[in-house]
Amino acid sequence: MKKLMLYALSVLPLSALAAPCLPTDALIARDSQYEEALRVGDVPFLRDLLADEYVWVHTLGSQIETKAAILARSEKPATIYKARTTSEVHAHVQGDTVVLRGLSTVDQWNKDGKTFRSNRYQFLRTYVNVGGACKLLAVQTMKVWSSEAK
Repeated sequence: MKKLMLYALSVLPLSALAAPCLPTDALIARDSQYEEALRVGDVPFLRDLLADEYVWVHTLGSQIETKAAILARSEKPATIYKARTTSEVHAHVQGDTVVLRGLSTVDQWNKDGKTFRSNRYQFLRTYVNVGGACKLLAVQTMKVWSSEAK
């Protein structure tokens, strides 16, 4: 029986034994923390979360940012946004990799400091297991909606 079990385990692909780096609900919660860290410039959180090879491709490839670029921008944010929230988040799991897909709404103050406008983006975020830690490897965003000043 032992030989049969060892044989069965040896023919299974390693990916079949892999599990997501975090349970889906916990990863979605951590992803919300990522949005807040971007909003307020939480460099320690971002440094810990982002994989060394992190890349963010913005709308229509208009900008591509690396981990170093995000950390530099977060250290001295030009803008503090009113809010960053996500909705309609879905998780796609394959082995120890999870792709989150959803909508991100970014509320930005207008120059008057009293009113704001919103931009909504469709996003894909890829989380991977790196040495036992769940790291954000890649992000792609596409603007899908903008409001007028409120």
